[in-house]
Amino acid sequence: MSLDRVIFAFAGLMILASLALAHLHSAYWLLFTTFVGVNMLQAAFTGFCPAAMIFKKLGVTPGKAFN
Repeated sequence: MSLDRVIFAFAGLMILASLALAHLHSAYWLLFTTFVGVNMLQAAFTGFCPAAMIFKKLGVTPGKAFN
């Protein structure tokens, strides 16, 4: 799986997990959902993604979006 797909899968997983936690535990987990969304938006404009840097160091094959 390429880095791009790993990043999108990770972001989707984090969003779904925080929504489930907000529903089951506390509405404050929606702040984490907001953080993930803002991070995705800024990465679309700047190309900077901290998760991409971490996954690259873990050996995930580079994709086209995050070089």
